[in-house]
Amino acid sequence: MHATAGEPASVSFTSGDGETVLPPPDPAAAAATASAMAGPAEERRAALSRVAARWPRHLEAWAALAELATVPAERYAFARVGYHRGLDALRAAGWRGSGTVRWAHEENRGFLRSLEALRAAAEEIGESDEAERCRLFEHQLDPQWPGGA
Repeated sequence: MHATAGEPASVSFTSGDGETVLPPPDPAAAAATASAMAGPAEERRAALSRVAARWPRHLEAWAALAELATVPAERYAFARVGYHRGLDALRAAGWRGSGTVRWAHEENRGFLRSLEALRAAAEEIGESDEAERCRLFEHQLDPQWPGGA
């Protein structure tokens, strides 16, 4: 990232020919997330928080927490955790900052949902530069991005 005084930092993402697919989530974490989401609406957040605490690398839990949060700063925080945990998972899966990470692969969706939640939350709290970087990143990761941006 480079910025001069008064200018926002720019981020450069490259796109390459490779495609990264994250490994499937831990079956117990996936089952716990599904159970949390199937529970009563007023109990979902607490149940998902327990899932995230037990399996902090489970991206679906962070994405769901971001999507359920009603306070903008909390949405942003949950999404940011999911996004950064997702970047760690991508790197561990061989991603080196280029290539696609497509929505078509269900294993990638926890990360991509977190990225979309981060974009939306950044926009909501007035972080327009970050929202735009997230939007561009979504489309670079998946040129047929089906998300809201």
